Amino acid sequence: MTRGPTIVRVAPTTGNGGRGIKCCCCRCCECFNFGYLTSQHGIIKLSEAMLGGLCQSLLVKYGMAEASAMGSAFHGFLTTASACLLTTSLLITCYVLSSNSQHLIRQSIFECVFNSVACFMYLSASSYMGVAVNIYLYPRYSLISMYAAYPAMTAVYYIGVIVGIVHGADAYISYKYHKGIR
Repeated sequence: MTRGPTIVRVAPTTGNGGRGIKCCCCRCCECFNFGYLTSQHGIIKLSEAMLGGLCQSLLVKYGMAEASAMGSAFHGFLTTASACLLTTSLLITCYVLSSNSQHLIRQSIFECVFNSVACFMYLSASSYMGVAVNIYLYPRYSLISMYAAYPAMTAVYYIGVIVGIVHGADAYISYKYHKGIR
């Protein structure tokens, strides 16, 4: 039995809702889909990117000096934050540049798998980082005044749990979208 070609249909958008930039009486740059950024999915993606970027910047600013003390927990969390931030940023860019890409990528299994993996990675990296921070950095924090690494790394693993939960919720929403359950 031979199977014919797979046909993927993209639902046409109605009107100009959110496409381009409104200038006086007309719209400019209608090739951009800025309306995506204000949609539910866009807000979730932006929150993933902002929280992931916050984790990464705190790790680089306050954790680099203590990386040897925290060991692989630091490097694992930095790798997780970097990989997930890069992928999320690329997805946001694709979705803003093309509404067709938004519908095609969201229909595929990629969003669901990526967000599930990101959820698992953030939650596991956060738990490992929490153990390392409390074992290796807390004693220094209790001895040295103005020791900024401990509060910053504590914030990192708390924010990491939040980002993991957001990725998990996004995975569930993406799964529902993939299966056509609204």
